[in-house]
Amino acid sequence: MPRGYMEGPAAEEAERRLEELERGPAEAPAKQRLAVYGSTEDDPDTHFLGWRDEVDPDELFRSGGAWGLKVIRREA
Repeated sequence: MPRGYMEGPAAEEAERRLEELERGPAEAPAKQRLAVYGSTEDDPDTHFLGWRDEVDPDELFRSGGAWGLKVIRREA
């Protein structure tokens, strides 16, 4: 039996794309950066210390300025 015009994987992909266009453009994912968290003498609770490209967690730990450091990916 011959296939009709709107059958098969190509037709399913075309339908999916059409529905996607009808919904409108998708929201762009939020830009993410690496954030450094840790504890300091002034604030022993874990808190935001800065962005990874601005703060060196290894140097903070080595100098004793902060401890319990974590680097977490967060929305900028």
